[in-house]
Amino acid sequence: MARNFAMVGLTKKDIFQNSVNYGLFTGGLGIHNGIERLGATAVPAGVGHTLRQLEMMIDFGVTAIHCTPSYALYLAETAVEHDMVDKLKLKVGCLGAEPWSDNMRKNIEDMLHIKAYDSYGLSEMFGPGIAFECPEQNGLHIWDDHFFVEVLDKNGEQVSEGEKGELVLTSLTKEGLISIRYRTGDITRLLESDCECGRHSTKISRLIGRVDDMVTVRGINVYPTQIQDVISKIPEVSNQFQMILTRNSKKMDEMTVQVELEKDAFTDDLIKLEAIQQKVISELMNVLNVRTSVDLLEFGSIERTGGKSKRIIDKREPI
Repeated sequence: MARNFAMVGLTKKDIFQNSVNYGLFTGGLGIHNGIERLGATAVPAGVGHTLRQLEMMIDFGVTAIHCTPSYALYLAETAVEHDMVDKLKLKVGCLGAEPWSDNMRKNIEDMLHIKAYDSYGLSEMFGPGIAFECPEQNGLHIWDDHFFVEVLDKNGEQVSEGEKGELVLTSLTKEGLISIRYRTGDITRLLESDCECGRHSTKISRLIGRVDDMVTVRGINVYPTQIQDVISKIPEVSNQFQMILTRNSKKMDEMTVQVELEKDAFTDDLIKLEAIQQKVISELMNVLNVRTSVDLLEFGSIERTGGKSKRIIDKREPI
């Protein structure tokens, strides 16, 4: 982890707030120990109590934070709502544990005035820090002295550079339990290794989703990241959404996307609401190639948590 933090410009002078669970979750102590190895100050904030998190950031002069992207967005929304952004000294966000879109990154960066970097890890392979973005923000570097990397198709064959597949890792330095060709379940792409940052290690794209996150609706494969990317480009709605999957009386799949309205878009004008709803339906159809229903919710209706957001609620009974 210390390597990753140094890669994005952090030094021993930084104050780093770790806003994830500690306990048995590897992201807690894994990040914490990496910060101490760098020589920086670690603030073990844990999860929840969002206003208190922001107050700690102000009181301690926090310059970097680690949390999930969805929680970073919630922190940003709360900071804006309470006029706290200008009091922050934050400059870097190290975000991971769930897929997030470029538009979500832009929203977080614009609201908090920071650079937000993607981080990848999994408990079965050391925990956090397996791959990390450099300042170029165009892919995640994997440390080749620790891991042998493959990206495989559903038949277990290596895909070509730029093609989508499952990330498979072999540990080279792990002790106790060696992992050989471990199927992570995460979907990504292999990218050109040469990077403008000067590094030449294996590089992967930001995660597209998980093998088990993909849902099939009427024969079409749908990823939550596709929906997130669509709604993040529609200014009237927020980045918070859920996919509700059901079956109709004919045993056909139905998908409803519940999405929150932005505060300034909320209105009692039904014509305006219907126009927003139809815009979301149309844009989703263009990307997913499957028709969805859309429910517009009041801002704040979907639960925010310090952990991974629950995007899929599958109520379909087996046929």
